[in-house]
Amino acid sequence: MSVSGLCQVCQSSEADDSCDRCGQLVCEEHLDDRTHRCVECVAELGRPEGRDPTSDEMPDGVDTYEF
Repeated sequence: MSVSGLCQVCQSSEADDSCDRCGQLVCEEHLDDRTHRCVECVAELGRPEGRDPTSDEMPDGVDTYEF
């Protein structure tokens, strides 16, 4: 995904992507490659080990987004 702006975590680096969970714009340093979540979401939820996120882990309590 192409994004532009500053990382919403560090406020200093150019954002390269966005978090799949919360949507924050984040730089490469603050995005977990395996989960594609920002470091804040990883810290809050931990890293799932080979499983799909539960509905409690998804924003707004939904379990599926369709675009």
